[in-house]
Amino acid sequence: MTALDEQEGEQVVKVEMQLEKVATGCIVIAGLSGGSGKSVASVALAAALRRSGHRVVPFKKGPDYIDAGWMTTAAGHPCYNLDPYLMSDAALAGSFERQAAGADYALIEGNRGLYDGVTAEGGFSTAELAVQLDLPVLLVVNCSKTTRTVAALVLGCRELDKRVRLAGVILNQIATPRHERIVTESVEKYTGIPVVGIVPRMKTDIFPMRHLGVTPHQEYGEAATDVAVDRLAAIAEEHFDLERIIGLMEQRRFSPIPTDAGSAKLAESIEPVRIGVLRDAAFQFYYQENLEALQEGGAELVMINALTAETLPNDLDALYIGGGFPETSARQLADNVSFRDSVRQAADEGLPIYAECGGLIFLGRSIIFEGREYPLAGVFPVTFSMSAKPQAHGYSTFTVDQENPFYPVGTEIKGHEFRYSVVESWDGKPEDLALQMERGTGFQGKRDGLLKKNVLALYTHVLAPGTPEWAAGLLRAAGMAKRGKSTKLVA
Repeated sequence: MTALDEQEGEQVVKVEMQLEKVATGCIVIAGLSGGSGKSVASVALAAALRRSGHRVVPFKKGPDYIDAGWMTTAAGHPCYNLDPYLMSDAALAGSFERQAAGADYALIEGNRGLYDGVTAEGGFSTAELAVQLDLPVLLVVNCSKTTRTVAALVLGCRELDKRVRLAGVILNQIATPRHERIVTESVEKYTGIPVVGIVPRMKTDIFPMRHLGVTPHQEYGEAATDVAVDRLAAIAEEHFDLERIIGLMEQRRFSPIPTDAGSAKLAESIEPVRIGVLRDAAFQFYYQENLEALQEGGAELVMINALTAETLPNDLDALYIGGGFPETSARQLADNVSFRDSVRQAADEGLPIYAECGGLIFLGRSIIFEGREYPLAGVFPVTFSMSAKPQAHGYSTFTVDQENPFYPVGTEIKGHEFRYSVVESWDGKPEDLALQMERGTGFQGKRDGLLKKNVLALYTHVLAPGTPEWAAGLLRAAGMAKRGKSTKLVA
């Protein structure tokens, strides 16, 4: 070992020792229901703590992309998903510890209501996540047109499961100082839980709702997004008792975990691979963990804007197309003829392409939106339309029963679906699809997974820490394609 190696080794040890000494304040932010204001409170708290000079690492109880995007913007740090359905207990705890290590604060935004899960017993709920990680909960309550009843709601949450540590309450939609006083006194008198902040009623909604959540920050534009986050930070600074909230947090000391721990490794590739990722206003649903799993496995990620790029880069070894709202950018996607043609040509030439939900739609023939039909990449003979009601929403599971470039036959995968799109016409049949749905809707006939050469397109989203086969399969396909070999897997 050289003197330089010894010096670098000592520096690494010093950094790790410093990280071990950092105490991270951790808390879960939950609501009574979707739309209760927990996203407003979470983003406001993250932004305020960041503005005070602290390192904030945000998490979102999944599955969720939109709230995670806002938390990323507010904290100035990637947001990670913690999903007890999609992840094993060990994977969830390991991901939380790994990402939170060295942070001043780790904020976990829940989803839906505190006790809402997939069973009557609240399985996989935000409450169960808080119990699993042994963290306190900050409860956000919408107080619109109510006063003392808020105390009854908080009291019910306190009593339903004594394992859940309700540490504090934030009151949302407070109309007047008198409203604040009555609700605060009621909550603290009957529950003993402190009110540590309010969100005043606002004339305009910072987070307009669309579908089942808030509007993605990408659709605001950078300037408008910054204004919204700054406004929320100011609300927290003025109306939250930040010192008291910090005092309610669980203080944890996490041991540093190597950055390549648990990462997918290139199974057969000799050289690093280049994987294109469509990322723009149309395709914005990506788990940070998925992207990092590819990078940790040896991939260079090439971000591509499908709305403005003339063609795909010609030196890609694979392409990953995530979800999003391609319908809101249908005109721009249709107008970018050269890019659509390049994707179809790449698919025809055998480029491994993995597409989920919005990516699946883009690979179709066309989409009908607001009375007009827009041409798409044309890899698959499918025409889509949009419904006003969800066509699939929730957790899903599938089994791989046909050969494909990414998953071995027999693999069982947990994922989730979220779509308003409708398959208007398809020149195919369900038995041609690669995946059998055990839970969820899929593409058609309780099956999912359109196949063409080295392309697999499906409605189901997966999360890399819960599905290590995903990153390993995409990396393997890219590596084999780089060397000019067939990427078909054998059962």
